[in-house]
Amino acid sequence: MMQQVRWGHVNMIEAERRLLANALMDFSNQRFVLLSEACIPLFNFSTIYAYLMNSTQSYIEAYDKDSPVARGRYNEKMSPHITIDQWRKGSQWFEMDRELALEVVSDQFYFPLFQSYCANACYSDEHYLPTFVTMKFTPKNSNRTLTWVDWSRPGIHPVTYLRPLVTVEFLKALRHGSQCEYNGQSSNICYLFARKFSTDSLIRLLTFAPKVMYFNK
Repeated sequence: MMQQVRWGHVNMIEAERRLLANALMDFSNQRFVLLSEACIPLFNFSTIYAYLMNSTQSYIEAYDKDSPVARGRYNEKMSPHITIDQWRKGSQWFEMDRELALEVVSDQFYFPLFQSYCANACYSDEHYLPTFVTMKFTPKNSNRTLTWVDWSRPGIHPVTYLRPLVTVEFLKALRHGSQCEYNGQSSNICYLFARKFSTDSLIRLLTFAPKVMYFNK
């Protein structure tokens, strides 16, 4: 039976947990990635697969910020189980290993708190995983996302890249234009995916893919 979900609603988390639960039924699945329809890969499959399978951590972005869209969404009724100092925000788009995925789908303590006290304008999909993982599994988490996004413009949605904005130079910058830590070492491969890209950019992305992905790791 298909169940509808609503952007920003707690049923987004319910859907993510169901997706993880179904994926966990296949014991060969060891890494789990949530992407949107507006995401693109920045590397070829073998590079992404090796990056994830060889990683010693999961990738859930989590940060603390004193602003209306971060700490401002905290509900005091969550205390003492979740305090405002434990409250985190981060990207909805995650990557995690099997061990952490099992912990997420089996959580029967923190998830009900979000169901009860993080509804509507709370945007629980931006807070549940960052808060839960930070509280319980900080050493297992890299504390960053693998999905690049542009929040340089004001508003509740990130920049959407239309066809004219997609260039070889732009895609190369997304692939190697950052510095981060990977398995304890400095790396310039920090993002494996990027968003948001419009459907009209697809032809241009497919045209540039051989020039960017497959010949220039």
